[in-house]
Amino acid sequence: MIGLNDELKAFEAQGKKVRIGMIGAGQMGTDVVAAVNMMAGIDVVITADVDLERAKNAYIIGKTEGEVVVADTAAEADNAIAAGKYVAVKDYRTLVDVKNIDVVLEATGVPEIGARAALRAVRKGHDLAMMNVESDITVGPILHWYSQQKGVLYALAAGDEPAACKELFDFADALGFTIVAAGKGKNNPLDRYSLPDDPKIIKEAERRGLSPYMLVEFVDGSKTMIEMAAVSNATGLVPDVRGMHGPDTDRDHLDKTFRLKKDGGILNKMGVVDFGVGRVAPGVFLIIYTDHPRLREAMVLRDMGGGPYYTLFRPFHLCSIEVPLTCAMLTLRKKSNMKPLDHLVSEVFAVAKKDLMPGDTLDKIGGVSYYSLIDTYESARLENLLPIGLANGAKVTREIKIDEPIHLDDVEIIPSTVYSLWQLQNRWMSGDISEKDLLKAVDALDG
Repeated sequence: MIGLNDELKAFEAQGKKVRIGMIGAGQMGTDVVAAVNMMAGIDVVITADVDLERAKNAYIIGKTEGEVVVADTAAEADNAIAAGKYVAVKDYRTLVDVKNIDVVLEATGVPEIGARAALRAVRKGHDLAMMNVESDITVGPILHWYSQQKGVLYALAAGDEPAACKELFDFADALGFTIVAAGKGKNNPLDRYSLPDDPKIIKEAERRGLSPYMLVEFVDGSKTMIEMAAVSNATGLVPDVRGMHGPDTDRDHLDKTFRLKKDGGILNKMGVVDFGVGRVAPGVFLIIYTDHPRLREAMVLRDMGGGPYYTLFRPFHLCSIEVPLTCAMLTLRKKSNMKPLDHLVSEVFAVAKKDLMPGDTLDKIGGVSYYSLIDTYESARLENLLPIGLANGAKVTREIKIDEPIHLDDVEIIPSTVYSLWQLQNRWMSGDISEKDLLKAVDALDG
C-alpha cells in the first residue's frame, strides 16, 4: 500500500475519484461509506441493499455530504451519478449494470449473492473487490479465472485478517524466509454450539451492531475457519490438522507455540494456517524460520530473538475501514492485493451442531444447524464433505448425530449459481473440462 496516499491525492487533484459501487449496506458496508468520506480520491457513489432504507442510511451514518436519491434502473442511476448525486438501489443487478463506476465491492457475506454479483460484474467489465469471504472460499478460484478471461481484476479486500496475513506472507516470502505458520487471533471464547436465538447472543449482537447470525459465526469458530481457508487458498499453506490447533497463547509466545513438535511446539509440519485463542486478537501473525548464521545474528541485533523461529506480528486489522485501499489499488495500479490460486487448497465443511433428522433444512452460517471446520481440499473431497458455502437451504436426507461431519450424500442441495460454479470448479481442477467449454458453461450461469 506504500505510496497509495499520494496516488489518491493526485487522482483527486485531476478532478477524479475512484468510484465504488457497493453491494450490501450492513455494518461493514456502512463503515466503508464512512471511511471514504475521510479519504482523498475515492467515493462510494452507489449502494445496493435489499433493505432500501439501509442503503440510504449508510450515507447518513457515514456523514456523506451530498444528495442521496433512489434509482429504479441503471440508466437513472448513471444520470444521477453523472450529476454528482449518490444513489441507493434495492437490486444488486441495477448497481452492477451502471456504467459510471470503477469497482464493484461485494459486501453481503451471502455465498449465492456473491457468486451471482461477481459473474454479472465481470461480464459488465467491472473490477471486483470481495469482502464476501464466504463466496471466495467456495468458488474463488473459478471467479478469479473468469475475471481473467474477461479482462478484469478480482481481489479479496484488505482489512480483514486474510489480507492482513497475506501482507506479512508476501513480505517474508520476498525476503526468502521459510514460512512456518500464518494465523490470526480469535477474539471470542470458542463455543461450537452457540445459537443465534440465545438471549445473551442477541443482547451482545445488538450492542455490537451485528446480526445474531454474524456474531455466532464468530463465536462458533466458523468465521475463523473461513478466514484461514482464504489465506490457505491464496498462499498454498495448509491446516496442520482438521480444524487447526487454536492454542491458548499470546503474542510473546507465538514462535514458541507454532514451531515443530521436535523443537518444542505443536506443529507436525511447516507451512500451515492456524489461529490463537487468548491474547493475540485483534492481531495477525506469521511465524518464520531461518538457520542462516549471519541472519540469526542480525535478528538478535533487531531484538527479534535468537531464533531460528521468529514472530512477525501485525497488532491490528481495521476490517472494513481498510477496504477502500483495495478498490484504489484495482483502479489506480491495476493490481490485486490478494487473490486465490488456480485451485482450492483448503475447504470449510459443515459439522452438525445438534442431532439432525430427515426433512430438516440447514440454515445459514452462524445458525442452529452446523458449525464449520477446515481441512485440506483433498481430504474434504475424499470424504465427500459438504462445503458451508452450499449448505444454506439444503434438505437433510438421513439422521446425522451432533458433531458428525455432514456429507454431500446426507443432503439434497437446492440448485443455485454458487453450486453450479462449485461443480464446474471441481471439474476444472480435476482436468475434466476444457477451458473453452468451461468458459461457455460459466457464461450460461445466472448473474
